Amino acid sequence: MRAHRPEDAATAERASAPSGDPARSIAQALLAGFDKHYALFRECARAAKRHFEAGHFLAIGHVARDRIDFYDRRVAETAERLRREFAEVGIEGAGAEALWARIKPHYVAMLAEHRQPECAETFFNTVSCKLLDRDYFHNRVMFVRPAVATEYLDADLPAYRSYYPRERGLRAAIIDLVLDFRLERRFGDFRRDLANLLAAFRRRLPRPIRLDANFQIQALSGLFFRNHSAYVVGRIVNGAHVLPFAVAIRHTPDGDLYVDAVLSDPVELALLFSANRAYFLVDMEVPSATVEFLRSILPDKTAAELYTIVGLQKHGKTLFFRDFLAHLRHSTDRFVNAPGIRGLVMAVFTLPSYPYVFKVIKDRIAASKDTDRARVKQKYALVKHHDRAGRMTDILEYSNVVLPRSRFDPSLLDELRELAPSQVEEQGDWVRIRHLYIERRLVPLNLVLERADDAARERAIAEYGQAIRELAAVNIFAGDLLSKNFGLTRYGRVVFYDYDEIEYMTDCTFRTIPPPPPGFDELSGEVWYRVGPRDIFPEEFATFLLTDPRNRSAFLRHHAELLDARWWSALQHRIREHGAAEVLSYSDKVRFAPPPPPRRARSNAREAPA
Repeated sequence: MRAHRPEDAATAERASAPSGDPARSIAQALLAGFDKHYALFRECARAAKRHFEAGHFLAIGHVARDRIDFYDRRVAETAERLRREFAEVGIEGAGAEALWARIKPHYVAMLAEHRQPECAETFFNTVSCKLLDRDYFHNRVMFVRPAVATEYLDADLPAYRSYYPRERGLRAAIIDLVLDFRLERRFGDFRRDLANLLAAFRRRLPRPIRLDANFQIQALSGLFFRNHSAYVVGRIVNGAHVLPFAVAIRHTPDGDLYVDAVLSDPVELALLFSANRAYFLVDMEVPSATVEFLRSILPDKTAAELYTIVGLQKHGKTLFFRDFLAHLRHSTDRFVNAPGIRGLVMAVFTLPSYPYVFKVIKDRIAASKDTDRARVKQKYALVKHHDRAGRMTDILEYSNVVLPRSRFDPSLLDELRELAPSQVEEQGDWVRIRHLYIERRLVPLNLVLERADDAARERAIAEYGQAIRELAAVNIFAGDLLSKNFGLTRYGRVVFYDYDEIEYMTDCTFRTIPPPPPGFDELSGEVWYRVGPRDIFPEEFATFLLTDPRNRSAFLRHHAELLDARWWSALQHRIREHGAAEVLSYSDKVRFAPPPPPRRARSNAREAPA
């Protein structure tokens, strides 16, 4: 069978389509819109490689943020094209279902040899949602269920490459693996890096090492880029034993490349691929093959999570909702209020048997919050586009979610009617929620501290302060630092999840409370100094955040400087001068020795690979 590109299907269909068949023409236009989107998506990953080679790390961040909006732009562009070119056949509105039922089979036929059929189906759904007037999903006109299988689908160049150390030795196999990525920056000391890699792999392989006939190293063909780092992702296969790994590559101060760490522990890899971080930029002709490979080395991650973390978050949302609907069919518990202190901005509920929370913006937000629906949505969008540094939960945003009324606890439904009547519509046996955020459910930190022993309290408070530090390092001031707005993950990390008051560090003013004027009665409760809308007084954190003496004592042991405005101002100055720092996706304990300090001034010219 000859090699087949995604556009071949659309081209062949276009050539053979009778001009009088609007359903087929609409399907062609839809697929053309998706193919344009995916071509731009892949170009982002290629741009990330160029920027990494050149050491332009800010540009990598800009590409990652811009890419998040590309999908919605192509959807809007395609929907507008369909309105413009097919208005006369009734492409949108209440009477369009019959037409879309005819469009879908044509679209499915065009995906037979497509490289990204699952993502193209999601694109079809998103465009149709903009044009169809409907109450809830029907598989007749949308892809509620996938129509095209992706198993065993691969690219002209395979998704991963295999290297066989038994033929020429482990050292030669690793050299070939690195050279195959064709990086245009040289490694400053590749002998040192190679020795570190060999030692790391030998430490992680079971002893004594007996090489089976199938001993091989498999590495995904595309590098994974995020912030200042690139990652080789792969697995070592030896008989029935499989060792997953990720190799972190960074720049020395001189601009050369070096291997910084090898991650192989399941927790290390899970944290690297956490959706609480910025999405990776990776070039994939066949995303399903990449995700299948990742699932083999990250068995605790769902396909929805993995599509999301490689930047295909719209398809990740589709898979998440399919999983959620399947869970509803196989469970009987009801939606109830989420545990913890009720929020002033969001109504938050959960399904106890499902590890997520559902958040609806209230119609009447407490006056003390000084915000509104538009500004809350803006803050959540900021988090989606920002480097979350492993300290802010990812957000799934949905519109017009229809759920069975019988699955709501009556008291919760009464509360939603009262707090967010504009967002809740009841239609017979169904409840439609017009706008909804979904996040991973965490144990609220305040509840953790209430029942913690001394050792657990010490760990939680140390993590709490570290989360505040790392958010600040990436230019985020969390705003409301109360422990109820932070949660504990299954890996024991503290992350932030209440975004309505976040600000950029560089937009804040960190101040020390001035001494009162002579004769002022400090017990009066009056404030003797002016306070601007973004003025922050860190010395007050101890008073308002650390009311329990045990928590305050632990915080002072680990993070006393966070109560000093000078620490915040100094960090703010560094961000303004040098940009936000990178919070590494792995701990210092797995890093090799740091690279040597810069030797001399260097040009920015690209150099040949080692």
